[in-house]
Amino acid sequence: MDNTKSKRILLVDDDIDLLEQHKFLLESKGYKVITADNSKDGWEVFKKEKPDACVLDLIMEEHDSGFILSYKIKKDESGKTIPVFVLTSATLVTGFKFSSATAEEKEWIRCDEIINKPVVIDDLVQKLEKYFTLTEVH
Repeated sequence: MDNTKSKRILLVDDDIDLLEQHKFLLESKGYKVITADNSKDGWEVFKKEKPDACVLDLIMEEHDSGFILSYKIKKDESGKTIPVFVLTSATLVTGFKFSSATAEEKEWIRCDEIINKPVVIDDLVQKLEKYFTLTEVH
């Protein structure tokens, strides 16, 4: 079942070129995309729009801006049940690997997936669809 047309994705990234590129690619897959170019505006847009999923850059104003925004979204009543993905190039730059694979890591990081940049849009769409399908089943 193709349910992408009704899904709204919040994209937050301070790299305007990547923000526009990811927006264009997700819209080409049928999603409605809402954007913000910093974590403060991302939080305001989240509260106003109540998107179906969030895709957040990790490093924006601070090195952990994406984690902080993800934490706030996951604590919000409407954010508890939506997928939140954090995008990062930290592993490429520092060699330090982040993961949300275990319950302990999810408790600390408070996001559903960590996706390393560069993002392959088909992989991102596949992950989004997996979460939307799981949500509809339950």
